[in-house]
Amino acid sequence: MKKRVFSGIQPTGNLHLGNYLGAIRRWVDAQSQYDNLFCIVDLHAITVPQDPRALRAKSREVVALLFAAGIEPDQSAVFIQSHIGAHAELAWILNCYIPMGWMQRMTQFKEKSQRQKGQVSVGLFDYPALMAADILLYETDLVPVGGDQKQHVELTRDVAQHFNSVYGDVFKLPEPLMGEVGARIMSLDNPTKKMSKSETGKGHALNLLDTPDEIRAKIMSATTDSLREIRFDPDRPAVTNLLTIYELFSGLSRTAIEQRFAGKGYAELKQELADVVIEHLKPLQARYRVLADDPSHLDHLLTEGASRVQPIAEKTVTRVKVAIGLG
Repeated sequence: MKKRVFSGIQPTGNLHLGNYLGAIRRWVDAQSQYDNLFCIVDLHAITVPQDPRALRAKSREVVALLFAAGIEPDQSAVFIQSHIGAHAELAWILNCYIPMGWMQRMTQFKEKSQRQKGQVSVGLFDYPALMAADILLYETDLVPVGGDQKQHVELTRDVAQHFNSVYGDVFKLPEPLMGEVGARIMSLDNPTKKMSKSETGKGHALNLLDTPDEIRAKIMSATTDSLREIRFDPDRPAVTNLLTIYELFSGLSRTAIEQRFAGKGYAELKQELADVVIEHLKPLQARYRVLADDPSHLDHLLTEGASRVQPIAEKTVTRVKVAIGLG
């Protein structure tokens, strides 16, 4: 039996190179190794205000980009979270077993609530309970995460262990699946911050649907430093970020890359980086346009994905309800 992997991605903002190199490309490369479930987590998205039309459109855009990037419907189930009612049902049940203190220590809520001031919703505070439900619903073995999401998997394990200590072996305990090189692609204009969909600065991120001209302009204006030698150095986050992106797209070793740019300047590095990024994204963007132009086919793929996962979700919710005496 293959281990089951659950991955969630929000349909907000624009998918960028950080999402692609840190997550999506790894999902594609590992498809044959695992039983993969890829969920468009639109219920998580509404923890902050969303425009209804934009949310629906973004959900389909993300689905099309996943398939365009190489996710195969015969190997992986892709579905929209709100299409499976069991997510919300299990989240409510878990709410009744999660101590408030566990939620209050979640660092992402603290960060987001500071930005939103008086507009913080109960849903944003409760976000980790829904994430735990997402994971536990499918008897998940592994959850691909970056360092900033590992705390959510740890909470999920705490919830499962607490529940199991009372009611027996109801939930499987998931493990985090940590990435390697490229798990944290940094901002082009501020390399001390991770590339993020929530940032709106024009030069912050390279989006998967950016035009070649946009990609080149953003890379050419990317932050560097005042030194001349081009090499990987953790004390030089700006140039190291550009070199890491080049490494992941070119497939060259770090030694080979440093030799390639020995004696050259940042302009030459940026020109070559723009070339490899544009060339790599060209077929992905072409496949995306074909998929986006056929919304009925996308909906068919989503229906197929939901039909594959719904029996698993319903079985888990039934097991939980029997354990706690509901129904």
